[in-house]
This record gives sequence, structure tokens and C-alpha cells, in this order.
Amino acid sequence: MGEFRMLRLGEQIREEISSLIMKQQVKDPRVSTFLSINRVEVARDLAYATVYVSSFMPESNIRLGVEGLNSAAGFIQSSIAKKLTIRKFPKLKFVLDTSLKDGFMMVQKLNRLEAEENARNKESSENTGNEQSSEKE
Repeated sequence: MGEFRMLRLGEQIREEISSLIMKQQVKDPRVSTFLSINRVEVARDLAYATVYVSSFMPESNIRLGVEGLNSAAGFIQSSIAKKLTIRKFPKLKFVLDTSLKDGFMMVQKLNRLEAEENARNKESSENTGNEQSSEKE
């Protein structure tokens, strides 16, 4: 299958899984509607698909949600296979993806460093201004 078709299939699977979660059709109590599906990587031979799951919930809750999705993988596969017309549907494997949370934390750190740098620059410019005014007197 071509690279574009694999990406498109991954996107279709991602949308369908997200829809099942949002409509609360996955009956496992560990699966929260706050879970989001970031991306789906489909193997070239369509044997497996890795589904990356993230959320802004505590990591322990996300891990429970991933376990719930893995236990409901058969139901999810059969539900999606009925909607998509492909000869072979991949076996789904759900994994925790912390990249969103890591990126958010990195942006916060960068913003904090930038604020500290601005405060230092402002402080140093005020000090040099005070020194110059005292020299004039």
C-alpha cells in the first residue's frame, strides 16, 4: 500500500476510535472521554496499528485508560472494520503518548526563563541608569 494511503488509513482509524470514545461506546469504565487519540501508525502489511493516546489528566489515569482501550481492542477493531472496507484490518495496540504534555511543560519552562531574562535585563538597565544619574550629581 502506498505511503499516502497508509497515512489516510491511519487518520480514518484515529477518527473512528475518537468517535467511539466520545460517544462512550467503549463500555470499559477505565476509558474516559478526556482521552485523545494523537496519531495512528499502521504497519505496511496492515498486520498492526499503534494508537498513541494522551490526555491532560494525571498519568496514572491515562495508563488506566490505555489498559482499558487495550482490553476493548477487539470490540474497537470489529466496530471500525464494519465501517471501513479494507480486506485486512490491523490489530490495534494502544500506547501512552506523553509528547503533548512534555511539549506543554517545555513551553512553560521557556516562558519562565524568558520572564526571568526580561526581569534581569530590566533590573540591570535600571541599575546603570541609577549609576549615570549619581555621576551627574
